[in-house]
Amino acid sequence: MEQWRYIVTEAMSPAMNMAVDEAILQLHSEGKVPPTVRFYTWNPATLSIGYFQKAIKEINMDALRETGLGFVRRATGGRAVLHDKELTYSVIVSEEHPKMPSSVTEAYKIISLGLLHGFQNLGLKAEMVSLASEEEKEKYSSPGSSACFDSPSWYELVVEGKKVAGSAQTRQKGVILQHGSILLDMDVDLLFSLLNFPSERVKQRMMDSFRQKAVTINEVSPRPISLQEAIDAFGRGFASGLEVELVPSQLTEEERALAEELARTRYATEEWNLRR
Repeated sequence: MEQWRYIVTEAMSPAMNMAVDEAILQLHSEGKVPPTVRFYTWNPATLSIGYFQKAIKEINMDALRETGLGFVRRATGGRAVLHDKELTYSVIVSEEHPKMPSSVTEAYKIISLGLLHGFQNLGLKAEMVSLASEEEKEKYSSPGSSACFDSPSWYELVVEGKKVAGSAQTRQKGVILQHGSILLDMDVDLLFSLLNFPSERVKQRMMDSFRQKAVTINEVSPRPISLQEAIDAFGRGFASGLEVELVPSQLTEEERALAEELARTRYATEEWNLRR
């Protein structure tokens, strides 16, 4: 069975978390590191926004500063995600890998099988829903909100009929980077206090819609799931979903050095984070 690298990094700053994903992507494109599945957490808890979002327009920066949360723009698309009581994953693999379809949506589906198996390993009723019709898309989306978990992909991973993981993908240098957030718990009020809305009424409507369509693991699990239990379940999930052996490993010195440089020159700068 093919071996991929499996890394669980210590809790890192927002800039370093994004920089590490990019460093792995870059060095994988150069053939220096193998395909990699990485799990990580954030210190401090962080609001991340998608590459194409307009930070000043969509995010209440004053409220964000008052909370003491971190803030970073991702290199991937999608909307705002609160990285707090959750586990973030990333998968980095060449576009040319035999397991990876050339279609973005099909590759998304293959990678997300790891998530599907992870939720099933926790004893949860998870399924992959194909959003082929407008009716199906509407069921899992609430247009207009800046929160990530209500923007649908062509395939949506749902648990107990609700969305549980928000994922985004980018392709650079011939490499796929897909990362996303696996929610253990979530402070919906906090998330929505950080987003701008035209009125309080609209905000309330978006929150109600969000709560109907998104759910956390500990809302549907019959028993509390710890972070470590989630790491174990999803580690096994990605191994079986991708049909590979995940070999525990560490970042290389070159990856760490490159990540520190990328964090300093890009992901920690206002020029990057507030660029739109």
